[in-house]
Amino acid sequence: MVRDRQVRLLRQKMAEGMTQEAAAAAAGMSVRTARAWQEGPLPSETKQERQWRTRKDPFEAVWDSQVVPLLRADEHGVLDATTVLDELRRRCGDTYGPAQLRTLQRRMHDWRRLHGPAKEVFFEQVPVAGREGAFDFTDATELGITIAGQVFAHLLFEFVLAFSKWRWVCVAFSETFEALVAGLQGALWALGGVPRVWRSDNLSAATHQLPGGGRELNSRFAAVLTHYGAESTRIEPGESHQNGVAEKAHDLLKSALRKALVLRGSSDFESVEAYEAFVRTVAATIQADKVAARLPEERQKLLALPAARLPDYTTYTARVRAWSTVNFAGRVYSVPSRLIGAEVEVRQYADFIDVRYRRKTVERIPRLRGNQNHRIDYRHVIWSLVRKPGAFARYRYREELFPSLVFRRTYDALVDARGERADIDYVRVLHLAASTMQADVELALATLLEQGVRPDYAAVKALAAPEKTSVPVVHIPEPDFAEYDRLLVGGAS
Repeated sequence: MVRDRQVRLLRQKMAEGMTQEAAAAAAGMSVRTARAWQEGPLPSETKQERQWRTRKDPFEAVWDSQVVPLLRADEHGVLDATTVLDELRRRCGDTYGPAQLRTLQRRMHDWRRLHGPAKEVFFEQVPVAGREGAFDFTDATELGITIAGQVFAHLLFEFVLAFSKWRWVCVAFSETFEALVAGLQGALWALGGVPRVWRSDNLSAATHQLPGGGRELNSRFAAVLTHYGAESTRIEPGESHQNGVAEKAHDLLKSALRKALVLRGSSDFESVEAYEAFVRTVAATIQADKVAARLPEERQKLLALPAARLPDYTTYTARVRAWSTVNFAGRVYSVPSRLIGAEVEVRQYADFIDVRYRRKTVERIPRLRGNQNHRIDYRHVIWSLVRKPGAFARYRYREELFPSLVFRRTYDALVDARGERADIDYVRVLHLAASTMQADVELALATLLEQGVRPDYAAVKALAAPEKTSVPVVHIPEPDFAEYDRLLVGGAS
């Protein structure tokens, strides 16, 4: 069977001056066939459309009466061929089965193309240099990244210019206002300018729910826009495609990262900083030619940066309660007990909080994420707890006093061995961890548990912090040579 490409090649070679025999050989056909196709229509143009069926239509009896009404009622196109086939089997028995599925799929597809409901049309936009930048968070835990062997649950914040496709990426842990501001300012100052319009979805960090429905910008994010002289546009709720620049950027970034991780040979990184540097290196390779060609033009049309950045933290004032804790923004954190009764300033950043007293940072604490609402550091409370261990049993945040699974197993082993008296031993063990090195105490506990020895305070201390044997200091006076002289007979030599 002669194909169009063979005929085109034949005619091209003959037009270049080849003989008919040589052109036929180049096109892969005989000279006789070449003579027949050297002019006239192409093979596809001579083919007549078939007007008959090669086999009987299995749905002829039910198509118009039963299948078409189902398709007309399906205004949103949710019915698939499997569902329709199951319905026909319910109505008509075993006349229809899996053997007719492919035929039904083709018939339904063709019917919808000819008679089905209209589909939503998307309108391709022409980006304008310097006008718009889009941003969004995306969950990147699916990449399977580990930090020093531990699963790394995280987000990526991405800011992309619609015209040049220049992008800036950073690691985030939640969609908070502080993470949003840190990401935006990092992008804008790396770019060296400000696009006039910022496109996003309805992030809770930037918008709030109106009483009558809908969302609008909150005052904090409106202040950020004012500081940079920008405007905000947002998509309709549930219509993520309306932020197509950011959504497409996420797809390209994750695809590039997956490939780069395969080439790297490992998804494990020694630190978050090393991983973030890797992400930015990969991001810089995406559409690099387009960015290099368009970014200079875009930079000329950006708004100038303001004189300074906005603070990328939120400030709270809190009083340290008698429980050695501060309560703000619906979260509870422990602080050093020496601050009890004092009023402190709390600066909440994207990843940590700073507790400040008289303009000096006295404690930096990892920020709570997700549904967590309290963080208690046993080192802040153990000095009082060891003096009154009876408080341990019903302490509100008792579960926070198990720094690791080994400590939890230790407590359970003590309970099995000593019952209620276990609290005293466990609190003393915890005090030992705070007084020395937690890692040494944890290693001692693991060793005792593995050996089946009860991990009480004395046994743990003997392994983790043994008493050093003291060596007595012996003072030997200088010899008095006069004593030797008196031993001499007559005092003469």
